Amino acid sequence: MKRLAREVWIKALLVRPALARLSLVLFALLLLSSTTVFGRQTADPSTSNRPLVLVAEVDAIIHPVSAEYMVQVIDRADATNAELIVFILRTPGGLVESTRTITSRMISAKTPIVVFVAPSGARAASAGFLITIAADVAAMAPGTHIGAAHPVSGSGQQLDEAASEKAASDVAAFARSLATQRNRNVEFAEQAVLESRAFTENEAAEAEPPLIDIVTADLDSLLEVLDGRLITRFDGREVRLRTADARVERIQMTWRQQVLSVIARPEVAYILFSLGTLGLTIELWNPGAILPGVVGGLCLLLAFFAFQVLPVNLAGVVLIGFGLGLLVLEAMVTSFGILALGGIVSIALGSLMLIDSPMPELQIGLSLVLPMTLALSGIVFFLARLGVSAQRRRAVTGRAGMIDEFGLALTTFEADGSGQVVAHSEIWSATSAEPIAKGDQIKVVGVNGLTLTVRRLASALQEGDKQ
Repeated sequence: MKRLAREVWIKALLVRPALARLSLVLFALLLLSSTTVFGRQTADPSTSNRPLVLVAEVDAIIHPVSAEYMVQVIDRADATNAELIVFILRTPGGLVESTRTITSRMISAKTPIVVFVAPSGARAASAGFLITIAADVAAMAPGTHIGAAHPVSGSGQQLDEAASEKAASDVAAFARSLATQRNRNVEFAEQAVLESRAFTENEAAEAEPPLIDIVTADLDSLLEVLDGRLITRFDGREVRLRTADARVERIQMTWRQQVLSVIARPEVAYILFSLGTLGLTIELWNPGAILPGVVGGLCLLLAFFAFQVLPVNLAGVVLIGFGLGLLVLEAMVTSFGILALGGIVSIALGSLMLIDSPMPELQIGLSLVLPMTLALSGIVFFLARLGVSAQRRRAVTGRAGMIDEFGLALTTFEADGSGQVVAHSEIWSATSAEPIAKGDQIKVVGVNGLTLTVRRLASALQEGDKQ
């Protein structure tokens, strides 16, 4: 008993130093983390005293995705009590409803908003013009322009006179309202809508009253100009901006928004539509393949999402479908290439007409149309040709595959015409209306369940010669 107690005492002495060392390590880590935390806490006041400026770049068509992105930036600025939001804008235009969503949130924002059309060479056309004049401060870089805000239909078709006048009048009233509330040039704002007039940065800044507030080269110079500037908010409140020594935080789109924004590009939408059409064509010619149908359906769904925010011409969609139909017919009917040529031309014309817009950013170029047309036409024609050849090929399996097969009689056929033969490397029971001796070559002329109907090969060949 004494020996056991002694061993326990010795082990306790050995464990105590280890526990002591462990305690020292834990205490050191706790002290280090506390120092780090307190160090951050002491650094926070100096950081928080600096004004926060959120910067977001909008380089895309104005559609639901870009509207969601801009609204999220404004929500974040209001939640963090930011000093200012700067939207660096470059857009050929977009949807009126998305524009109204953006401008409505801009007007109600607690945080002042600057829209900066930049860099040099950029433009804020159509929807971008309305977003620019809705901002608390409108700025442009040298060599940029805004305007050309006359509405067009979302399908890319020309509106009839009555509908066009109604749509233009509605957007013009919207532009006048924004310009009036922001003390901008109402006449120029109306001309941008009704006459599709565009303005350079100097024309917009030198108008009386001006259409924009600032012309400056880049973001740094913009923040310098804005520091100490007194602005009037949409509700009439006056706010003096503090942008000197500001903390600039750039807000990026989420990965989902980036993916959807890329899909909404005309060239990507066209490629998705082409791949989707090809996938469904392959599935129709080869039912049960599954993968082409699934991929094709997914591509078409994504393409149709993009078509909702693009000026799509339905005639282009019809022409592409018609061209694919002609290619399939060429594989089934001998037309000496006339149907194939018509299909290729139809697909090419449909591709060029698919996106109907005067804006170069929304047009699909020949550099993409020609390779896609040739590739799509070649693949569809090749697959259709394979399908037709397979349908015309003689069956090689099952009951139909046994017809016209040759074999050998294993037995002499009895008086009732029954016997055994080997055909297609298999032994079959067979019947024949003529005498067949063992070892005679035979030809299968029919199948009845598991019994073949055969003839002597010599007789079959003689009858074939007579025919």
